Amino acid sequence: MKIVEQLLENIRMPRMIKVHQRFHAPEIEDVVGAVHQTINDEQVLTRISKGDRVAIAVGSRGVADIPILVREVVNAVKSVGGQPFIVPAMGSHGGATAEGQKDVLEKMGVTEAFIGASIKSNMDVVEVGRLPNDLPIFIDKNAYEADKIIVINRIKPHTAFRGPVESGLMKMITIGLGKQKGAEAAHAYSFKYMAEHVPEMAKIILSKLPIIFGLGVLENAYDRPAKLVAIPAERLEEAEPQLLLEAKALMPRIYFDSIDVLVIDEIGKDISGDGMDPNITGRYATPYASGGPEVARIVVLGLTDKTHGNANGIGLADITTKRVFDAIEWEKGYANALTSTVIGVVKVPMFLETDELAIKAAIKTCNALDLNKVRLVRIHNTLHLKEIWISESLLPEAEQSENIDILYT
Repeated sequence: MKIVEQLLENIRMPRMIKVHQRFHAPEIEDVVGAVHQTINDEQVLTRISKGDRVAIAVGSRGVADIPILVREVVNAVKSVGGQPFIVPAMGSHGGATAEGQKDVLEKMGVTEAFIGASIKSNMDVVEVGRLPNDLPIFIDKNAYEADKIIVINRIKPHTAFRGPVESGLMKMITIGLGKQKGAEAAHAYSFKYMAEHVPEMAKIILSKLPIIFGLGVLENAYDRPAKLVAIPAERLEEAEPQLLLEAKALMPRIYFDSIDVLVIDEIGKDISGDGMDPNITGRYATPYASGGPEVARIVVLGLTDKTHGNANGIGLADITTKRVFDAIEWEKGYANALTSTVIGVVKVPMFLETDELAIKAAIKTCNALDLNKVRLVRIHNTLHLKEIWISESLLPEAEQSENIDILYT
């Protein structure tokens, strides 16, 4: 018997119980209608003249119904005589290549055939200004040369910093549309200054480029659209902070504040920029963000198919599997780490041959007073928290919670 198996031989896997977590979760029933309703309410289409080439910026995050959102914005632009096209607005994602970024969009369902518009992807940028500290500000060349620009993105808490504006439209304008060079510049002084740099850079871009509006998406705890808002460019700075507060209130969570072992079936860039959302796991890559449960050990068992080998965020885990190690395409995660300057997220934790050995190793090393009563939670990923598994030691707390239903023991 191998030494690792010997050391873990007497570690008992706890009996697991499936539970249903309940969240306040408003949901838009007619997404198509909601897109056109908010665009019409804000009268932003009046800013498009017939024949205008309109760049629509779309990112790499797994935004719910993103193909539908993009298609309907394309249709709205066409309805007033505009000529829409898509530009990938995802910083260094997709391996920081034009082909890789187009592939990311297509894998999300944002294909030219479905949306009815061309995708113009390259990594060329134009410098449009500098901050007082001399940090350059870049914009995608295709977007820069367009007559008008529209931005589509989800608004939510960031995984590495806190501020009045975090992940959302302003960040996409500065970092997403900035491509690799723009993302690199925005991250140059670390996430410590991101809360200042994002709005400062966005204001300069908004003053110099023909951005007409942003379509902001708020999602509920079940990863479905809860609110769609078309925000005219001049109101972005004012409106986004309030929408961020609403987004935070809608976020899911794990209803246990203290966890010995958190097992995550899969991580990936389509789930979170950090593979697994630190707002859910409580494990952050920087000291500039906080929140979530206190977790002693995190185990990651697999990568999503849609992440295509990008294991950015695996460094936030303590233990993983050889299956994950073998699936990693190193350059993809390294491109993210070198651009963001946060390298801990691509470090490789201990990896073991099987799921069982990985979980047992986490139990053995979690330093719980009684390993037979380990507080273990297992989730599929950090986006899907409606149904999770808990160890029997957590059953009394679950039974007392008004937000948890026991499905079966």
